[in-house]
Amino acid sequence: MPEHRFDLSGKTAIVTGASRGLGSYFARALAGAGADLVITSRRLQALAETRRAVEALGRRALPLELEVCDLASIERMVEAAQEHYGHIDILINNAGVNIRKSAVEVTWDDWNTVLDTNLRGAFFVAQAAAKRMIPRGYGRAVNIGSVTSVFGYAGITPYCASRGGVKQLSMSLADEWGAHGITVNCLAPGWFETDQNRVLYQNEAWVAYLEDRIPLGRHGQPHDLDGAVVFLASDSSAYITGQTILVDGGITTGATKATVQDDA
Repeated sequence: MPEHRFDLSGKTAIVTGASRGLGSYFARALAGAGADLVITSRRLQALAETRRAVEALGRRALPLELEVCDLASIERMVEAAQEHYGHIDILINNAGVNIRKSAVEVTWDDWNTVLDTNLRGAFFVAQAAAKRMIPRGYGRAVNIGSVTSVFGYAGITPYCASRGGVKQLSMSLADEWGAHGITVNCLAPGWFETDQNRVLYQNEAWVAYLEDRIPLGRHGQPHDLDGAVVFLASDSSAYITGQTILVDGGITTGATKATVQDDA
């Protein structure tokens, strides 16, 4: 396959929630493939490090404020991105939040906070971007899900519900926007250490338990997602839409090392 099919030169990509964690790495991966970036956060000053990293790769980075629970903020961000670059080619819908509580302790406000950010926010950011993509007949939308898009875990029920919704949202939008040359997919990372879950990784017994259930024997590192996000943003994935791509080290196989050893 020609190398240029993974080349994002001349493309503009929006990455929401790009100030830290996986969002920052997504921005760097796309810049490394040649894209210019719009990077967003609720606080502009929090984007300084990501901006420097993108510019160090020789690409442009436009930092914009975004509150995904505010429709007016979404529209301002997308319109500013359109005005600055003249076109929007790629959306990485990454902004998200989690609240860890047992299901019987989850409050009405907890539920709304998680679902409004992870699911409603994702939809309206995608909608705003698609309104600019449809007239051009081209777009790549990547909604960031999670292994919880297909698995359920105790203690994070609203999060699991939201990420399952992102998977279904991606399928519906793919069906509707395919006629306009827009692909919509869900990129679902497995267990990666981020600010949201760092407390779990301080428990060595839990880490050992987790890694026993990952066929590749380790939790994910941010760069493990580079290839997948560039692939879904590029023309190499032009005939892939409505899909959930799990980058999880194989944890969703349901196997454990102990099971494999016992059966051998």
